[in-house]
Amino acid sequence: MAPKSEAQPPANSATMRTFVHWIRAAAPYVHAFRGKTFVIAFGGEVVADESFLGVVHDLNLLHSLGIRLVVVHGCRPQVEAILAQQGFESTYAHGVRVTDADAMDCVLEAAGQVRARIEALLSLGLANSPMAGARNRVSSGNYITAKPLGIVDGTDMQHTGEVRRVDSEAIQQRLEDGDIVLISPIGYSPTGEIFNLTVEEVATQVAVRVAATKLVYLIDADGVRNGRRQLLTELSTRDAEALLAAKRERLHPDVRVYLPAAVRACDNGVKRAHLISRHLDGALLLELFTRDGVGTMVASTALAHLRSATIDDVGGILAIIAPLEEEGVLVRRSRERLEAEIERFVVAEYDNHIVGCAALYAFPDEKVGELAALAVNPDFRREGYGEALMREVELRARKLKLGKLFVLTTRTAHWFQERGFRPGSLADLPQQKQSLYNWQRKSQVYVKSL
Repeated sequence: MAPKSEAQPPANSATMRTFVHWIRAAAPYVHAFRGKTFVIAFGGEVVADESFLGVVHDLNLLHSLGIRLVVVHGCRPQVEAILAQQGFESTYAHGVRVTDADAMDCVLEAAGQVRARIEALLSLGLANSPMAGARNRVSSGNYITAKPLGIVDGTDMQHTGEVRRVDSEAIQQRLEDGDIVLISPIGYSPTGEIFNLTVEEVATQVAVRVAATKLVYLIDADGVRNGRRQLLTELSTRDAEALLAAKRERLHPDVRVYLPAAVRACDNGVKRAHLISRHLDGALLLELFTRDGVGTMVASTALAHLRSATIDDVGGILAIIAPLEEEGVLVRRSRERLEAEIERFVVAEYDNHIVGCAALYAFPDEKVGELAALAVNPDFRREGYGEALMREVELRARKLKLGKLFVLTTRTAHWFQERGFRPGSLADLPQQKQSLYNWQRKSQVYVKSL
């Protein structure tokens, strides 16, 4: 066989394998997101940044995958620049601009410039570019009805307003027609007045009114961090409110602005809100199409309340696994054995009741782990607890630096295959497990690389 051209990387190169793996891993998200409505919000600093073209490319990709997009933009730095150019000063109250007549003129000019730039970039279709062949239609208009904010703590906010109504029917119609809807932070009153609005409020209200599946904020921070500076990849609205109440002043300024907006959105029907960094190239794709994401996801309730099992949980775990043991799905475990191995277990808890469990048995010498005793209460099997438990076991296995995970199953092979496990053999089991293999059960072996 003639050697391949050096100009073409071999099909099994690390780069190509990574690409293929990523595409395949992203496929379930593509199926889940098609036809759903996403609201993407960002301030004017995103538009002013040289990397904004990358954001536009990602928006185009999302739209091409069948996701219905509503884009909400801000224009604060552009307004500041125009005000400075004309010799006007900016005035703020409680972090919100006090918009007098001169400032309002600057807001209108800045909003027009930003909107035109976004529309122009979304219209690109150059060959040999990520937007080759794109035919994006962008719709913008008077979708937001506003009212004056009035006097706040003795300060007349003048032309600064708040959202009164969102024309969700018109937005939905444009989305049904295949348009990308672009909304500026400007609202109009029935009397013909114009008001300056905040991007976070507009995005939140729009997401709620159109029943968006996701609301994504591009911010200066990489998400929400705890007191130990660890990135919190998932927050319930209750935990977010507690964090804001306890450590608001220690949070990044953008987090102090956008996290409360995310909480309001999720408490009013938006399924998920995301806070991601505007500085990370491809942050939108990484957050939406990878399992762990790159920012912070906020939801009204956590997908699953998981924790390490304690001795007090033995009774609850037995109640979950006993019916499956009777059916022969799980290997029988005595109470004594369960008590001795309780530190290996993780449980899913709902309203102080155990609704699921799983165990990790590690074989560190062979860098292998066993996922065992995965069980969920039948009433909760459609709530995602099983998958959450599996992911928690995988996370714990990675922390132990295990290279792969195996499972022995008699009836649920398809469930594990759908989640990345591949058929294996006894040779894939550690020696200790091979010697204990129960030939009467004839359990199938499935393996997953971590």
